[in-house]
Amino acid sequence: MKLAIGNDHVAVDMKKEIKEYLESKGIEVVDVGTNSTERFNYPVSGYKVAKMVAGNEVDAGVLICGTGVGISLAANKVRGIRACVCSDPYTARLSKQHNNTNIIAFGARVIGIETAKMIVDEWLNAKYEGGRHQNRIDMIKEIEETQHLKAAEE
Repeated sequence: MKLAIGNDHVAVDMKKEIKEYLESKGIEVVDVGTNSTERFNYPVSGYKVAKMVAGNEVDAGVLICGTGVGISLAANKVRGIRACVCSDPYTARLSKQHNNTNIIAFGARVIGIETAKMIVDEWLNAKYEGGRHQNRIDMIKEIEETQHLKAAEE
């Protein structure tokens, strides 16, 4: 498995620990975030990870900023991305099982490192259930396509 990881200046330490944790499990991690605590705009990392996931350069992505919200919003602007902010392992697992999320995000100012590891583990170990959930994924894709078509017409 190959994951991309991105972060802002607030999440440098957590990103480093999560990256090492993933690598200790034999997962290849492509780091596109910052390693500096100097102000860094989270949309840059969110976009880079999302483009890598959408372009099938990596299997999935992990994003970390202060809350996980801003960086996931940036990622969700990329067609085909389903990024979810999670502050607990249960939500992380269900985000994959029901929504087939391809990027997980969390906040370095919201959760601790052990919770972050549990979130990552639950998300990586979960499998998309398909079935009744696929109709909703298709509805999300339709919204996405409609918006891209409208933007192209303008």
